[in-house]
Amino acid sequence: MTDPVIYIKDLRKTYRQASHPSVDGLTLQVEKGMFFGLLGPNGAGKTTTISILCGLLSYEAGQVVIHGLDVKRNMTGIKPLIGIVPQDVALYPELTAIENLHFFGGMYGLSPVELNNRIETYLHDFGLTPHSRMKLAHLSGGMKRQVNLIAALLHKPKVLFLDEPTVGVDVHSRQTIIENLQTLHRNGMTIVYTSHNMKEAEQLCTHVALIHHGKVVCEGIPDELIAEASVSSLEELFIRNTTPEI
Repeated sequence: MTDPVIYIKDLRKTYRQASHPSVDGLTLQVEKGMFFGLLGPNGAGKTTTISILCGLLSYEAGQVVIHGLDVKRNMTGIKPLIGIVPQDVALYPELTAIENLHFFGGMYGLSPVELNNRIETYLHDFGLTPHSRMKLAHLSGGMKRQVNLIAALLHKPKVLFLDEPTVGVDVHSRQTIIENLQTLHRNGMTIVYTSHNMKEAEQLCTHVALIHHGKVVCEGIPDELIAEASVSSLEELFIRNTTPEI
């Protein structure tokens, strides 16, 4: 059996002045080619975990390894292997969509011809070619999120991290994002995705981990988890495991 693409062991992160850890002894493995859902309510530790995996946050205990490289010791080697789509759109509003993509794509050292080809292909795939010369500030929220996703894909990462990629987007943009993520997954990309939208997660994920208060509550293949718990959906399983005690 090959080593997992992502290996997390006993991960712990407590924010300064917090009374409880945000991530509390988290242990997870993500195998190559998985569409892995890191699921949980607001405040469960999803974004904190993703931020640690992407090298954006430090942590006080545990081990985090991506493609055999330790996050604490070799983030420089990990960065070319990963794509990151944060919750908030991280693009320049005064630049056009295509200018943003050229700017961020230029950071990856791609040749101008290769970068142009990739930008044109992704804009076409997402149906954004007619809007590519518009300033980002004038695009809809859903279109901004799609451009944000394309920016993370230009260097063809081995692992794509998505933090709530469809929150607040219109129905059509959401469907476009989902269809393109499914295509990326079918083509072999490993995807790690956070959400508290259980219906969407059930549609997308091959494997999920439900976390609550920074700990894994249950983990496995969605259909198997639903059957084992004798519930009708991932949403029902989520409610059962994360409803606060009164």
